[in-house]
Amino acid sequence: MRESATPAAGTRRDLVVDGLRVAVFESGAGEPCVLLHGYPQSHWCWRHVIAALARSHRVFAVDWFGWGESERSLRAAPVYDQEVARVGRLLDALGLEQVNLFGHDYGGFVGLGFALHGRERLLRLAILNSRAHLTFPALPYLQFAALSALARAPLFERLPLYEMHRRSLRRYVVNGSWSPEDLERYLGWLRTRGGRRWLAHFYRHYRVRVRPELREGCRRVDVPTAVIWGDRDPYCPLAIAEDLAARMPRAHLVAVKGADHYVVEERPAEVSAALRTLLNETIRC
Repeated sequence: MRESATPAAGTRRDLVVDGLRVAVFESGAGEPCVLLHGYPQSHWCWRHVIAALARSHRVFAVDWFGWGESERSLRAAPVYDQEVARVGRLLDALGLEQVNLFGHDYGGFVGLGFALHGRERLLRLAILNSRAHLTFPALPYLQFAALSALARAPLFERLPLYEMHRRSLRRYVVNGSWSPEDLERYLGWLRTRGGRRWLAHFYRHYRVRVRPELREGCRRVDVPTAVIWGDRDPYCPLAIAEDLAARMPRAHLVAVKGADHYVVEERPAEVSAALRTLLNETIRC
């Protein structure tokens, strides 16, 4: 059952970063928090959490490059190192020197990379149900690897990508994470030829292998960190969270009992409480 909360997205701002239009939704005032979403979502996944954070902080919920209401362009490659670098350039475009950075799923994967390279710009960090410094278990690993391989062939764009995603993600309507309208919001663009072309572009550059620099480098991320995890996640099991929290010197693990992968929407009250606890932690100068 979905916990009650007031949806709030904030005021939209369109910025241009690396020649790409990116949509950012701003709420509140105070110390900045930047929220990065996962696959195949948008800023909308944070809608139940934004209001709780915006009472005391300035919140920026981002539609990451190519997702949600941001531009889906084939001109820039979503290569991992370039995605990480875009976090810094996005902060520059927003005029933010230091931020609290919270990332779910793909957003956590990219956010962790930025934590290694842009440590001086982080106040605090949160990683939620993400492959993070490791990768997926065997079955989803093979599924994502197959998509990455198929995306290199013209056939990929002719696959029923909308229906494939809808069938595989329908369980998150059943468990109350999403409404049918939310599911359509996240997937509707796959009905279009341009959307399918962009997804092929994404998967051509996506790699499921472990990145050793993340596995070893996270030991150097010494900002207050919350590792927040639905413990019933079939894509990113709790073992990833336990290992990540053990490696990071100022991390603590918050296991959300019985929650699945899309924990931000399934259990927003618990996620909000964990993030607010993190924001009360003292930072080092």
